[in-house]
Amino acid sequence: VQLQASGGGLVQPGGSLRLSCAASGRTFSTGTMGWFRRAPGKEREFVANIRTGGATIYADSVRGRFTISRDNAKNTLYLQMNSLKPEDTADYYCALTTSVLITSERRNPDNYMYWGQGTQVTVSS
Repeated sequence: VQLQASGGGLVQPGGSLRLSCAASGRTFSTGTMGWFRRAPGKEREFVANIRTGGATIYADSVRGRFTISRDNAKNTLYLQMNSLKPEDTADYYCALTTSVLITSERRNPDNYMYWGQGTQVTVSS
């Protein structure tokens, strides 16, 4: 499986971006997908996750502003980011696992098997 993230860029506070993650291979539709981010000088942190059936969970810091979605027909994962804040500045990574995870496990990056390269998001005026 290969994951290719895109859509990052520079945006002003309050603006929006949509990240995409294109996946190759037949495991996409059966995999749990997640977005993580790493800000400069900080640890990688969980952002959002979506199961094959569409059930989603979010980090408290992005809930209500970010929306994760997937299009299994296109093998693509999305992250719609609205009302962006400077503290959202980070490299964003998509990840996939074929393991069955309980909710708490979905937030742990160690449980994901495949990772895309990062796409940089900078929120600044």
